[in-house]
Amino acid sequence: MAHHTSAREVVDALKDVDFPATKDELVEAARRTGGGSREVVAALRAIPPDEYANKDEVARSVRVDPASDLGLSPAQRAQQARKGGRPGQSQHLRDAPKPPIQEELDGG
Repeated sequence: MAHHTSAREVVDALKDVDFPATKDELVEAARRTGGGSREVVAALRAIPPDEYANKDEVARSVRVDPASDLGLSPAQRAQQARKGGRPGQSQHLRDAPKPPIQEELDGG
Protein backbone atom coordinates (compact mmCIF):
# COMPACT_ATOMS: atom_id res chain seq x y z
CA MET A 1 0.00 0.00 0.00
CA ALA A 2 1.45 3.37 -1.02
CA HIS A 3 1.40 6.21 1.45
CA HIS A 4 1.23 9.62 -0.13
CA THR A 5 1.73 11.80 2.91
CA SER A 6 4.64 12.60 5.18
CA ALA A 7 5.04 12.74 8.93
CA ARG A 8 5.59 16.51 8.58
CA GLU A 9 2.23 16.98 6.79
CA VAL A 10 0.45 15.04 9.51
CA VAL A 11 2.08 17.05 12.31
CA ASP A 12 1.37 20.33 10.50
CA ALA A 13 -2.32 19.44 10.25
CA LEU A 14 -2.44 19.08 14.05
CA LYS A 15 -1.03 22.49 14.94
CA ASP A 16 -4.09 23.54 16.99
CA VAL A 17 -4.59 20.26 18.90
CA ASP A 18 -4.42 20.29 22.68
CA PHE A 19 -2.58 17.20 23.89
CA PRO A 20 -3.14 14.61 25.22
CA ALA A 21 -5.63 13.71 22.50
CA THR A 22 -7.36 10.56 21.32
CA LYS A 23 -7.27 9.21 17.79
CA ASP A 24 -10.83 10.44 17.16
CA GLU A 25 -9.92 13.94 18.39
CA LEU A 26 -6.91 14.01 16.07
CA VAL A 27 -8.94 12.95 13.04
CA GLU A 28 -11.63 15.53 13.82
CA ALA A 29 -9.04 18.29 14.32
CA ALA A 30 -7.40 17.54 10.96
CA ARG A 31 -10.81 17.69 9.26
CA ARG A 32 -11.96 20.81 11.11
CA THR A 33 -8.90 22.95 10.43
CA GLY A 34 -8.86 22.15 6.75
CA GLY A 35 -5.09 21.69 7.04
CA GLY A 36 -5.49 17.97 6.68
CA SER A 37 -5.73 16.61 3.17
CA ARG A 38 -7.62 13.40 2.48
CA GLU A 39 -4.33 11.54 2.75
CA VAL A 40 -3.55 13.07 6.16
CA VAL A 41 -7.02 12.24 7.49
CA ALA A 42 -6.73 8.68 6.13
CA ALA A 43 -3.30 8.30 7.76
CA LEU A 44 -4.73 9.47 11.10
CA ARG A 45 -7.65 7.06 10.79
CA ALA A 46 -5.14 4.22 10.42
CA ILE A 47 -3.27 4.88 13.70
CA PRO A 48 -3.96 2.67 16.72
CA PRO A 49 -6.91 3.77 18.88
CA ASP A 50 -4.96 5.28 21.74
CA GLU A 51 -4.38 8.54 23.57
CA TYR A 52 -1.39 10.46 22.26
CA ALA A 53 0.67 12.69 24.55
CA ASN A 54 2.19 14.88 21.83
CA LYS A 55 2.79 15.35 18.11
CA ASP A 56 5.92 13.18 18.20
CA GLU A 57 3.87 10.16 19.32
CA VAL A 58 1.42 10.79 16.50
CA ALA A 59 4.23 11.11 13.93
CA ARG A 60 5.74 7.83 15.12
CA SER A 61 2.39 6.03 14.93
CA VAL A 62 1.14 7.17 11.53
CA ARG A 63 2.10 5.08 8.52
CA VAL A 64 3.99 7.04 5.92
CA ASP A 65 6.64 6.31 3.34
CA PRO A 66 9.71 5.17 5.32
CA ALA A 67 11.89 7.62 3.43
CA SER A 68 9.45 10.55 3.66
CA ASP A 69 11.10 13.20 5.80
CA LEU A 70 12.44 11.71 8.98
CA GLY A 71 16.10 12.16 8.06
CA LEU A 72 17.43 9.18 10.01
CA SER A 73 20.90 7.79 9.55
CA PRO A 74 21.49 4.12 8.64
CA ALA A 75 22.58 3.50 12.25
CA GLN A 76 19.32 4.94 13.57
CA ARG A 77 17.27 2.83 11.16
CA ALA A 78 19.18 -0.27 12.30
CA GLN A 79 18.45 0.59 15.92
CA GLN A 80 14.76 0.94 15.08
CA ALA A 81 14.81 -2.56 13.61
CA ARG A 82 16.31 -3.96 16.82
CA LYS A 83 14.09 -2.03 19.21
CA GLY A 84 10.49 -2.93 19.93
CA GLY A 85 7.77 -0.34 19.63
CA ARG A 86 4.17 0.22 20.52
CA PRO A 87 1.70 -2.28 19.07
CA GLY A 88 0.68 -1.14 15.61
CA GLN A 89 3.63 1.21 15.27
CA SER A 90 5.64 0.99 12.08
CA GLN A 91 9.24 -0.08 12.58
CA HIS A 92 10.62 2.96 10.75
CA LEU A 93 8.80 5.31 13.12
CA ARG A 94 10.08 3.92 16.43
CA ASP A 95 12.24 6.12 18.63
CA ALA A 96 15.84 6.07 17.52
CA PRO A 97 18.28 8.25 19.44
CA LYS A 98 21.41 9.44 17.69
CA PRO A 99 24.42 7.14 17.95
CA PRO A 100 27.01 8.41 20.48
CA ILE A 101 29.45 9.41 17.75
CA GLN A 102 26.76 11.50 16.02
CA GLU A 103 25.94 13.21 19.34
CA GLU A 104 29.60 14.10 19.74
CA LEU A 105 29.91 15.37 16.16
CA ASP A 106 26.79 17.49 16.57
CA GLY A 107 28.22 19.02 19.74
CA GLY A 108 25.42 17.75 21.92
